Amino acid sequence: MQILPENMLKVLYELFIKYKFSNKKAKLLANVFTESTLDGVSSHGINRVPLFIEYVKKGIINIDAEAKKVVSFGNIERWDGNLGPGIVNATKCTNRAIELAKQHGMGMVALRNTNHWMRGGTYGKQAANANCISILFTNTKPNMPPWGGKDSKIGNNPFVVSIPRKKGHVILDMALSQFSFGKINDYKLKGEKLPYHGGWDNNDELSNDPDKILSKERGLPIGFWKGSALSMVLDMLATILSAGNSTYKISSKEIETAISQVYICIYPKVFKDNGLPEKLLEEIINFTHNVEPINPGDTIYYPGERSSQTRAKNLKEGIFVNKSIWEKIMAL
Repeated sequence: MQILPENMLKVLYELFIKYKFSNKKAKLLANVFTESTLDGVSSHGINRVPLFIEYVKKGIINIDAEAKKVVSFGNIERWDGNLGPGIVNATKCTNRAIELAKQHGMGMVALRNTNHWMRGGTYGKQAANANCISILFTNTKPNMPPWGGKDSKIGNNPFVVSIPRKKGHVILDMALSQFSFGKINDYKLKGEKLPYHGGWDNNDELSNDPDKILSKERGLPIGFWKGSALSMVLDMLATILSAGNSTYKISSKEIETAISQVYICIYPKVFKDNGLPEKLLEEIINFTHNVEPINPGDTIYYPGERSSQTRAKNLKEGIFVNKSIWEKIMAL
């Protein structure tokens, strides 16, 4: 079914108000969930809302809490999320990293004890809108086997890089699994198979069947052994910089919570390059666009380009939403 963006925003705002969020937080949450869905990322937008409310009901998410600074060392800070809503904490810590970057040229906030930030690209875009480059990452519960192993012991730790650009920001937002589990569930809701292998089934065989992969949550790391190693390193960095929980510690909890994240922002205007970054970005984008596609008619995209096109289409025509998801939200 199709929903107008303004209708989605209104319904979600009323939902979060009903569940006792403050007016300010309800507006922020409704906006982030709607914006993610507008950009075509329903898996971390509208589809996540029922689960988010379930965690609120269970007390996993403390609706009144938010991130607070614990200690500061110049342009490096450590914060505690106090198990508040991940979106609220991530927005606040991104803003702080931006402030530090504009003061020092570069800023970092390491955050512990927070909840799922939903779509990581939200905060990359937030930084790019403030004319900052960003490097952001988070650890997760274990949902991938380390390369060569049977059981999930590492997380698909999402990794984000954003670069401000006048013609459209460059935003890389990717899980370290071939498909995020939200995306795998997206295919399940559509009754579709994944276009490539996304994880292992119960017979230890690679599969593109969402149901078989989701039964044990054993995702396939990007780049096979390389993605496995990168997952471990990001978990190590998020854990030691925030003095928070590792994927190992998160695994002891029944539900994914109290995770660790890192927000790094760089303010490129300190170099006073007078338009050079835009020129260099165009050079790279034009060079990669100018390639013959393997399949005639296909288009080559830079990171974030397809999301911009999807957003423009959805603003014009309305957003496609899974009917069962929307019915769950209306029931809530």
